[in-house]
Amino acid sequence: MPVTVEEFEAARPRLLSAAHRMLGSAQDAQDAVQTAWLRAATAPSSPPVDNPSAWLTTVTARVCLDELRARRRRNEAPLFADAVPAVELAADEAFLRTEDVSRALMVLLSRLTPPQRVAYVLHDLFSLPFDRVAEVLGGTVAGARQHASRARRRLGPAQETPERTGAPGGPGGPDPQIVGAFLTAARTGDTRRMLQLLAPDCVRDADAALLPPGGRTTVTGAAGIAAETAHFRDRIAAVCTLGAAGRPLYVIAPGGHPLATLEIGTAGGRVSRITLRSARADGRFAEARGYGTG
Repeated sequence: MPVTVEEFEAARPRLLSAAHRMLGSAQDAQDAVQTAWLRAATAPSSPPVDNPSAWLTTVTARVCLDELRARRRRNEAPLFADAVPAVELAADEAFLRTEDVSRALMVLLSRLTPPQRVAYVLHDLFSLPFDRVAEVLGGTVAGARQHASRARRRLGPAQETPERTGAPGGPGGPDPQIVGAFLTAARTGDTRRMLQLLAPDCVRDADAALLPPGGRTTVTGAAGIAAETAHFRDRIAAVCTLGAAGRPLYVIAPGGHPLATLEIGTAGGRVSRITLRSARADGRFAEARGYGTG
């Protein structure tokens, strides 16, 4: 078979995450990944693939696409991430229960056609190139691009964010319009808007001291970051500009007490990186001119 058991186990968390977003159900995600493994295990003998994770993602996505189309034929209501069985399942279930996937995201994705949903999840959320997306959909690269574009339009007009050359946010610093729009969405807990503004491969880094026990210091991916950001929407209270760097540094200050600094980077018209540091440990905050509540 093209992949080994070890390669499949290493890719399993990614496969579950992708299937979860495409199908909206923890149980269905598990079933899809298991079906994908059975297909891989019974595939005709062939040389090992160069990228086992991407190959398995493609196989899993085909299974999900088949299931989404079958649901449409059966006229079934969409299933959501919180519609998980109460019984205790395998370790996969525990993993899926900890995923930072909001119900709001699942509701939005459920409005897409099966090809749109698969194209959007694979390309925009999991950074799969369009040639592989086209393989899954059984069409052309142009067709895959069109499905993803239509998905963005249905999710919200701002998903169609053009690549911008020489925009503020390149070497000169973050784009203030993009940052401002993201902060507004963060303050109001607007998950849909945050998903429009976050790059698919956006990275959030944070000091461990700012996180609950077991919290991840690094989170990658728009969906997880948007869901997490909604939790501290009321805490983004102040903005200050550092004299030395000349760039805005955002301060999370619940009750007016500085807790953390928030630095936002942009690229290509979207938020590309978010960095959270303890205000006490961040020397840049001490150098700031001051801050006022927003």
